[in-house]
Formats: sequence, structure tokens, C-alpha cells
Amino acid sequence: MGKQKTKKFAAMKRMINLKDNRIKEKDRSKAKEKKKKDPSALKEREVTKYPSCLFFQYNTQLGPPYHVIVDTNFINFSIKAKLDIVQSMMDCLYAKCIPCITDCVMAEIEKLGMKYRVALRIAKDPRFERLPCTHKGTYADDCLVQRVTQHKCYILATVDRDLKRRIRKIPGVPIMYISNHRYNIERMPDDYGAPRF
Repeated sequence: MGKQKTKKFAAMKRMINLKDNRIKEKDRSKAKEKKKKDPSALKEREVTKYPSCLFFQYNTQLGPPYHVIVDTNFINFSIKAKLDIVQSMMDCLYAKCIPCITDCVMAEIEKLGMKYRVALRIAKDPRFERLPCTHKGTYADDCLVQRVTQHKCYILATVDRDLKRRIRKIPGVPIMYISNHRYNIERMPDDYGAPRF
């Protein structure tokens, strides 16, 4: 019986270098020519543009009456906590508030079905301002982030942790949330609204 040959693992065929003299001239790789940098040329670098409404972190477009964009889960948690949305917002900010609801959020509530019909009735309240959406799809989070980035005149009301994390990266956008059966505001400068005692 013959001796069994063991296969070598990770054995590679040795490749010839593309710059080797044995390769024909046309097949050889060409040496890269280094471009000399002109010291007198202007250096280009990209600087992120900040909206003119921001004075550092202070948003000058925010002021009463406040426009508050409401998220789906914010309405649901308000119902669970037995809070009237418009009245609780006014108690939180000490000023007139206009709750706004986008088409995406409305579609999201409609998709939830009969279990959330109370939320749908609240969302169709005439005191709520409807904001039309022009984009495709009904994913509300992307829509809200895009709208708040474009127009810095809104406060975003949400309980969703992921959405809050995304909004915190955008400067000058306050976040309204629910805690201890009342509304609270995050990242709102003290100069806005009525004096705090």
C-alpha cells in the first residue's frame, strides 16, 4: 500500500511581481507618479454649514406660540398617563402651544388598527396642525428628523429613545418627553418663555 499524501493547508502559489523584468513590457505595472503639491494653491476643506437661526446653541427661531411636532408613541403614552396633550404642553412651556402632526405619524397611527382608535381621534383634533409630507414611504422617524433639521422652529415631542438619540445630535432642537405623569422639556434655554421660579 502506498503512503497517503497529506494536503498542505494555506499553501499558496508564488506569484511573480508585476514589476519583474521577466514580464513583457506592456503587461508590467507602471510606477505611480507622485503629484507635487503646489504650496501656493489654496487648501480646500469642507466646513459644515450651520443655519443662521442658531447663535451657538441658542435657537433664535423658537418662541411662543411654540410649534410642537408630536410622535406616535407620545400620543399613546399621553393617553396612558391620562394627560390632555394641548393643556399639558401649555403647563410645561408656560405659553401657547400648537401641536403639529405629520402625514407619516397619522399613517402610522392608522396602521395600528382598532386598538389605538383613541389615539387616532386625538390626532384628528382640529387644534392639531397637519404637516403634509412629500417623501415616499411612511417611516415617521426619518421624516421627523428631516423636518426638524430643515426647519429649526419646532420642538419635537417623543418618548422613543432611538429618535431622541438622533435628535440630540441636531443642534438647537429641544425635545419634549413624559416623566412622572407630566411633560418635561430637554435642551431648552432658560431665556425662552416665561420666567422660571
